[in-house]
Amino acid sequence: MKTILQIVLWIVCIILGYLIYRSVTGPIEFAEVKQERYAEVIKKLKDIRNAQEAYKSVNRSYANDFESLVKFVDTGRYVITTQRDSSYMEFDETYQIDMLREVKIIDTLGYVSVKDSLFKGGDRYKTMMNVPYAPNNEQFTMKADMLEQSGYRAPVFEAKVAKDIVLHDQPQDLVAREKAQVSVEEVNGPEITVGSLSKVSTSGNWPPIYDKKGEQ
Repeated sequence: MKTILQIVLWIVCIILGYLIYRSVTGPIEFAEVKQERYAEVIKKLKDIRNAQEAYKSVNRSYANDFESLVKFVDTGRYVITTQRDSSYMEFDETYQIDMLREVKIIDTLGYVSVKDSLFKGGDRYKTMMNVPYAPNNEQFTMKADMLEQSGYRAPVFEAKVAKDIVLHDQPQDLVAREKAQVSVEEVNGPEITVGSLSKVSTSGNWPPIYDKKGEQ
């Protein structure tokens, strides 16, 4: 009985020791995995944002689906213009004299491919809708709309993914804590998001640290 009791106590000690070890190392490992995965997800969201901003500059609205956005990047072109000041004399009927009129003249210099400008001729934009590390090939949710604000209709868009998908294989207690984050140094809320349907913004909900990893 004494031997059996000693064995049981040793097993309990080992289990307790492991639990204590995991209570310390678990959150550290989780943070490392989270930051690595978030960085890849945010790279995709930045590509989506850049493509959407290019789409808006040409179409005056945002794309509502990835098929339209990818097709635009494939075929779209920016207009390259230059602006210069000019003036001329014009007879004024009111004052009955020639008066100087100042104008701005916009000249079209040419066109540049959206694909070449944003993606340097690469094709990663064709998969920008796919969520990195997603277990079932999930895609980002994206929607575009028009927002009424101060009597002005402004185009808006939002692309997002739930943290549950990105962290699907991580400890659920740590994932739940991550979804409840409220901090200027963390990605707040249950989703990773760029843009907004409730305000005119193309910002993401991630902290500046993710903008210092070589991505724009």
